Amino acid sequence: MNNAPIGVYDSGLGGLTVWREIRRALPGESLVYLGDGKNCPYGSRPREEIRRLADEAVGRLVGEQGCKLVVVACNTATAAAIDFLRAKYDRVPIVGMEPAVKPACLATRSRVVGVLATERSLDGDLFRRTAARYGEGIEVLTVPGRGFVELVEQDREATPEAEACVRAAVEPMLERGADQIVLGCTHYPFLLTVLQRIVAGHGVTIVDPSPAVARRVVQLLDRDGLRAGADHKPQYRFLTFADEAYRQRLERKALESL
Repeated sequence: MNNAPIGVYDSGLGGLTVWREIRRALPGESLVYLGDGKNCPYGSRPREEIRRLADEAVGRLVGEQGCKLVVVACNTATAAAIDFLRAKYDRVPIVGMEPAVKPACLATRSRVVGVLATERSLDGDLFRRTAARYGEGIEVLTVPGRGFVELVEQDREATPEAEACVRAAVEPMLERGADQIVLGCTHYPFLLTVLQRIVAGHGVTIVDPSPAVARRVVQLLDRDGLRAGADHKPQYRFLTFADEAYRQRLERKALESL
């Protein structure tokens, strides 16, 4: 039994999609969410800079907040820094965002899978290894979601601009016959309504890895005996490297999903 919180870290608002799934799966656990905000987006930053930012964030969650487990709810930070973080903070389980290419490749009927992700995620070893292992005989189409993160960070998910941006990325996948589209950034599920409207009638499944990440957190807590006690009253805290206004946005957007 361990009543310490679970830490969840992202470059900004996007990891709240993972926070939401963890809370659903583990309603009795306290959660600390750290959304960088100050340095978002990470997608095109150098790998060394992303690793430094991730180190600072995880160090704060483990050292200052005493988190018993940390979820790096950022595909870009996972691709750039997960091995480094696990080596440095080896006494704390650290869960990253695995590219959901495997389930998409196993499920596709058309043998065409689309992947929406940041440039840094698509350039990462983890994505390349996964695509090579499970994508044999399958056409894996990769498209950077240019502008997606900025739309979410600016609360413009429901605008005509968002529709045009998402359509430009997704329609070429549909034209090639993709029947699975993987969301390779935790910001992208905030655009799910737009995505579903665009793919309607095409027989497409949109693959969000967040529920699988939450299931992995449950497995690790049970494996290591880290579940909170039955009488624990969960608390939710929100941190940022940006200003207080951004921290309040994080909290508001998270609590809207409850």
